[in-house]
Amino acid sequence: MRIAVVAASSRFDDRALVAERLAPIVADYPGVELDFRVVEGDDNESVHFAGTDEARLAKLLDAATDDDVDAIWFARGGYGSNRIAQQLFEALDPEIARGKRWLGYSDVGFLLAGLYARGCTVAHGPMPKDLLNYRHGADAVRRSLNWLTGSSDEGLEPHLVPGQRYAAFNISVFAALLGTPLEPDLAGHVLMLEELDEHLYATDRDLYRIANNAAVQRIAGLRLGRVDVKRERDGDNEPRALPFDETAEEIAKRWCRDTGIAFQGDADIGHDSANKVVPFGRFAPRTPL
Repeated sequence: MRIAVVAASSRFDDRALVAERLAPIVADYPGVELDFRVVEGDDNESVHFAGTDEARLAKLLDAATDDDVDAIWFARGGYGSNRIAQQLFEALDPEIARGKRWLGYSDVGFLLAGLYARGCTVAHGPMPKDLLNYRHGADAVRRSLNWLTGSSDEGLEPHLVPGQRYAAFNISVFAALLGTPLEPDLAGHVLMLEELDEHLYATDRDLYRIANNAAVQRIAGLRLGRVDVKRERDGDNEPRALPFDETAEEIAKRWCRDTGIAFQGDADIGHDSANKVVPFGRFAPRTPL
């Protein structure tokens, strides 16, 4: 099985180190080969992105149209996948895309949304860069490899119920894609949301937009993952969160209550090493849970 690692968002200058640390982990999955399709070091003409829009799109299309590639594993998040999403879907044959598995989270939620809307097999889950970002990053990427290879259900989000449909996104990304051509039909789905490094007032604003969207109000319910609040330094003191009237859970519960969406509790997802995998669509376990 060949898994292409593609960087569709922010710079991925750690490719060599990530590949080195991934190698012994991938060795535990017989027959699996990682194929890094990324813009390399000096060839990257962008300041922020993992290559110019054109370069990132070319690398992604190269992997997505390669018959020898069985899955696309997004390298990292950051920002930028939305800038190439429309061009990707205009150029990509849906039948080819449906023949692969796609996995990532954070900013690449833009692409996961559009892919899922086009009938592709996608999941929200840990990415290769998490190996460097988190102390237990190796455990995180193993959960993703379990899903990408189809070898095990170990590492899936624990609230998944057979027969129920699911989707998972970063809050600010999901709020931004609503009303765009990337928005999938999530009627009847349990929607899981998480957030990183945003002020609670911004999360409140995003959840207002999400909960008041007519299409979102057709979901089966909402679960809230971990919300890591943005912190700022107060002089020489330790970083602190700006004060707000409600916690993230209180915000979510209020907007759900006001808009008639069923709040179903927490979700074991977030920008951390404990992040679990959420396959989109109707959940059918491979092994007894």
